Amino acid sequence: MHPSHHSKNISNTSPVRTTQDEHAPAESGRGEHSPPGRGFPHARADFSASIVVFLVAVPLSLGIAVASGAPILAGLVAAVVGAVVAGLLGGSPLQVSGPAAGLTVVVAELVARFGWETTCLITAGAGVLQIVFGLTRLARFAQAIPPAVVHGMLAGIGATIALGQINVVLGGESQTGGVASMAALPGSIADVSWPALMLGALVVGVMLSWHRLPARITVVPAALVAVVLATVVALPFTDVVRVELGGSLLDALSTPLLPESDWAGVLGGMLTVALIASVESLLSAVAVERMKPGIRTDADRELLGQGAANTVSGMVGGLPVTGVIVRSAANVNAGARTRASAVLHGLWIALFAIVLVGIIELIPMAALAGLLVVMGAGLIKPADIRTARTHGELPIYGVTLAGVVVLNLLEGVLAGLVLAGLMLLWRAVRSRPHLECDADGGYELVVEGSVSFLAVPRLARELDSVPRGTDVTVRLATDYLDHAAHDHLQAWKARHEGTGGAVHVIEPHRGRASDAAV
Repeated sequence: MHPSHHSKNISNTSPVRTTQDEHAPAESGRGEHSPPGRGFPHARADFSASIVVFLVAVPLSLGIAVASGAPILAGLVAAVVGAVVAGLLGGSPLQVSGPAAGLTVVVAELVARFGWETTCLITAGAGVLQIVFGLTRLARFAQAIPPAVVHGMLAGIGATIALGQINVVLGGESQTGGVASMAALPGSIADVSWPALMLGALVVGVMLSWHRLPARITVVPAALVAVVLATVVALPFTDVVRVELGGSLLDALSTPLLPESDWAGVLGGMLTVALIASVESLLSAVAVERMKPGIRTDADRELLGQGAANTVSGMVGGLPVTGVIVRSAANVNAGARTRASAVLHGLWIALFAIVLVGIIELIPMAALAGLLVVMGAGLIKPADIRTARTHGELPIYGVTLAGVVVLNLLEGVLAGLVLAGLMLLWRAVRSRPHLECDADGGYELVVEGSVSFLAVPRLARELDSVPRGTDVTVRLATDYLDHAAHDHLQAWKARHEGTGGAVHVIEPHRGRASDAAV
């Protein structure tokens, strides 16, 4: 028997497609009968969907800006830019882009380290990197990141957001990082502000119970109802901290600032934001594909669109932008047919932030904090935990989550990737030989997995347990057999045949039995 190197062909559906006909079904209305003479056959559907997404996006954008430690209007700036730029240029026609919870931890750290103006420069630089990713067709490499690492990262981000905003719900200050947030909790509990706690709890209660109401009521987004209700309830209170904008959307526009030092940290921030924003956008695009059969995503074009949006957002003073599954799901469920719905919702946000500044400034900070607590907890998905456990990757998920909360996002992801590599190495070198006795008194030794020199002691133990002089079949269900294992099996075969026993070696990948193979 010669050392074997063979692989199993596993058919998987690729999570990100890079075809060039990506949005034909949605944009052309293929399969739909458009009334003759109408230039915009889907205008009504896209218009109504844009209103729904607008109502979802406004409170979420404000809350994400708060959690990021950025100017609150920066969330609305990013929402407008993401909607219009990524909506027009992206490769997923029904995906809606804007500021996302997945980047809040990173942005908060960047703002604390470099200040807001330099963080805008980092956002713009990250957009340039994403454009490079798209031009060099690197989107397919996003598939190589283990899902357990991605889901653990998002869960860690969600836990960090929720822990930080619980302090605000209690009337305290938001902290940067999970450890700092947990350390501040006892003080926030001791000095609890009952009006803030009541408003935050009201928002959380509405968000968690809204889906149980009749469908005709839940057409209105839960986030909008929760924030509006909390704002109305808070009107009589004078000691409630409210949103402070400092002007309209036009006043929030600003330009980036070059750092005076630490360019290595700035470049590292650009790469971190670009990678996370790219992965999150592609994952969101995949989810949209599953929600709307027939939709195709051009992954490279999507990165180009997201990169352009981040470049513009950073240059005008907005948060980083990604594809957002919450808004995209609202868009699809509201009946959107083309990318016009995403673009229109951005225009509604711009109009709202320019004309209705006074209304925004009535919103209690505790209401936005309650919204973020639910959003953060929502990133910890039981389905992801079950999937990781099913595939034996629960340790990877847990290490990534804990690393993000206790250390920081980059170190948590690196810890998850290192553990994934070690587990892959362990599976690659571990063999699973086991001896079985058949009804005729013969023996069969089944060897599974990868058999290297590290697995020889376990293989030798099973071989030595075969009684002398008996017939034995060695069935190799392996994908790799190195030289050391081959030599050991060859030597054992010669010794066993010397005791009067017969050895038959079966290699299924060759489709035959071999007596002389070893």
